[in-house]
Amino acid sequence: MVRRHAHYIVPAVMVLLMVPSVFTQTARKAIFVSAEQLDTAAILINPPAKNSDETKAELAELHRLQETRSPAQVLHAQSDDSEEDIFIFKNVLGDRFNREGLPMTALLSDHVHNDEGIILNPAKAFFQRPRPYHFDETIKPVCKIKEDRTDYAYPSGHGATGYLEGLVLTLIVPEKRDAILARADDYAHSRLICGVHYASDIVASKQVAYAAIGIIMNNSQFKKELAAAREETRAALGLQSSN
Repeated sequence: MVRRHAHYIVPAVMVLLMVPSVFTQTARKAIFVSAEQLDTAAILINPPAKNSDETKAELAELHRLQETRSPAQVLHAQSDDSEEDIFIFKNVLGDRFNREGLPMTALLSDHVHNDEGIILNPAKAFFQRPRPYHFDETIKPVCKIKEDRTDYAYPSGHGATGYLEGLVLTLIVPEKRDAILARADDYAHSRLICGVHYASDIVASKQVAYAAIGIIMNNSQFKKELAAAREETRAALGLQSSN
């Protein structure tokens, strides 16, 4: 077991060596940002302890959501659970914003999602925070779950993907920045409606995304793919060139 108080001095490479097989069985190559460039375990604070007042409060909030979530909220959360790409923002940009019609934008999105897993999974393995439904059996998720208890909660992968994809999209359609970022918050909140994450998992995922985008924006391959996606998307949406 890794000692939590030492996480500030454990480099990403060492964390990767400690990642359980659930995270390493399908090796992926970093495209825009690597675990060496962004050591997520080092930049995040420890998640609340299992029996802390903060965890108890977070569980109470999950119970409140569980008792009050409407059928429409459940369907919305389940839809968000099933999609992890830039096209979760279709309800902001309209029906013309779709994977089938925007192949270059889809490619950029897939590369961003690829890197989300690469930079988050070492932190998940380091902090080893159980999912709320593994810690409290009275939590009843309405989205996909994994019985594997090494499928850890902190930080949220869906949350980080939503925030990262949203930040990338604001570079493509800056006119919709506020609506895009609001949708990213909504997408992350769906993880609480699902009953699969604590609120602090979501906060951590947002911190990681904002740290990652600063590195990603300086990557030459990202710049090329972003330019192509920007031209493609803005043309499809009938927007003037942003150049």
